[in-house]
Amino acid sequence: MNKELVFLRTFAVATAIGIVFVASSAFKKNGNQKFSEIDVERINIVEKDGTVKMIITNIDKFPNGKAIINGKPTNEDRKKRSGMLFFNEDGIECGGFIYDGQKKANGHNSGLSLTFDQYDGDQVMQLLTQDEKEGGNRFVSSGLMFNDRPSNESIGKTAKIMKELEELSKKDPKAADEKYKMYEAQGLVGGAPRVMLGKSRSENNGLFLFDNKGMPRAMFYVDKQNNAKLDFFDDKGNTIASFPEKIK
Repeated sequence: MNKELVFLRTFAVATAIGIVFVASSAFKKNGNQKFSEIDVERINIVEKDGTVKMIITNIDKFPNGKAIINGKPTNEDRKKRSGMLFFNEDGIECGGFIYDGQKKANGHNSGLSLTFDQYDGDQVMQLLTQDEKEGGNRFVSSGLMFNDRPSNESIGKTAKIMKELEELSKKDPKAADEKYKMYEAQGLVGGAPRVMLGKSRSENNGLFLFDNKGMPRAMFYVDKQNNAKLDFFDDKGNTIASFPEKIK
């Protein structure tokens, strides 16, 4: 009986040592690992200190809601999409690449967006394409856009301000508008498109320039009848000059 117990104990110890050796060997670093194919739902690219620098993700694991990344909250209301998110050295989101597309009851919609953000703010450069079809109508636009952002913008502050204004708007829309203008004057919210190079929903292909309030001021484009045009506008959007004046 004693010999049998000794044998069983020896066998158990040897088995345990073998398992530890196999496990440690499996995870031992031995150069770069190579894969012919890999299926994952999400990949987090991190620095040695643990700072997340990039996320590649499917729809389900796209961070929003109460998700915290690098100790900072994410956009709670952002729609989940497959794509990538970029983060700077301070762990702040600084851009991303997202895309989607699906059929609807009477058409389809699809889109793709590559953005780069102002430090601790929203996008200042965007490559965007949108394709929407509803019944017999289809609208396709695509372009490279450059935007102005508020000088004192902060992702955290903006989220709090937007929540505050949303709640105030339910009770007093006029007061909410006045408070928005106050925050805008402080450089905390706002922003406007300034330059767009591409194709508009009205099928004009060209260069479109906007003022600091986002109003169109000049356009050099080719319209859907293949006419080249140059238009200028006042601050109300009225045409003040065009070249050529008449297309023959």
